[in-house]
Amino acid sequence: MLGRLRERYQAMMMPIGRVIAKTGITPNAISVLTLAIAILTAWFFYFGDLLLGLLTMVFTVILDMFDGAVARANNMSSPFGATLDHTLDRYAEFLFLFGLMLGPAASLQKFLHWVWGYFALFGMVMASFTRAKAESVGGMDDCSVGIAERQEKLILTFVGILLLMVDPVDGWMGYSASVPVFMIDVLSITNILTLCVVIVGLLSHITVIQRLLYARKVIGEPRSDSVDNV
Repeated sequence: MLGRLRERYQAMMMPIGRVIAKTGITPNAISVLTLAIAILTAWFFYFGDLLLGLLTMVFTVILDMFDGAVARANNMSSPFGATLDHTLDRYAEFLFLFGLMLGPAASLQKFLHWVWGYFALFGMVMASFTRAKAESVGGMDDCSVGIAERQEKLILTFVGILLLMVDPVDGWMGYSASVPVFMIDVLSITNILTLCVVIVGLLSHITVIQRLLYARKVIGEPRSDSVDNV
């Protein structure tokens, strides 16, 4: 949904892109720097520092906008650059959730249960994979449809981290008594961050289905001579 604003914020980022381009730094270098900061984010989450983890996580999102702005401002856009950027974005998403699944290191009660972390992570990867396959193998110009793109998922994760910081004891903002017992005991949804990540996972998997349906509508029925099982 927020992807519809992409052209608007890209135009807003152009002046910044021109300034950064004058320093000689390349878009690919910014992409690699983004991954390095994502590693730092995971480190902060692992050691239980939600504030620094959130700040560096937000910084990676900002840097991710910079590399595209520099590429457009300096006419350095390339298929490889786009591929590198999208690949490192997936690694960054893994690092964010992995750090939350491991942290805090000194506590038995983790920020994020590993089941839901991988549930969300797999959904996010598959949403990107479905789009990439539809555009490469299916020949579609654009398959970025769906209920939630990367921006919405990151915002939901930000919100979950912020709410957990406000109520670090149980993460339910003082409404723990109203939370169904099965959510905590059976589903291991023990705090508001986990709930937000569960929603991210659900939205991601719904997006996969929406993109498959849209691709089938645009591409049409597969022909027997063009099916690839790889």
